[in-house]
Amino acid sequence: MFKGLSRLPKNRQYTYHPRYWNPQKEELKERLKKAELRKKGDKNAIKERISSGFRRGYKTDTTYRRQRVVRSNLTLVAIIVMLLFLAYYGLGVYLPKILEALNLN
Repeated sequence: MFKGLSRLPKNRQYTYHPRYWNPQKEELKERLKKAELRKKGDKNAIKERISSGFRRGYKTDTTYRRQRVVRSNLTLVAIIVMLLFLAYYGLGVYLPKILEALNLN
């Protein structure tokens, strides 16, 4: 008699069909489109080609960037060590002379 009240509804099913995306194919289409614009002599396309070459080269060659960062850090450390040495030497040599000049009352 109460059979219909205790019956639970079935779960709803969601059908999701993912779309296939090929980034290499999309990049190829974009490059072909830009090549066509360059053949027509579009100045903006030529500028874009040059800047994209810089970006693509910068992203792919990470060893060059890493080497530059290490070299920059080493240069910074060398400058800091040199400044600390000069400050230590300057305080050791000139501080007593300055204090002596100030105490001449």
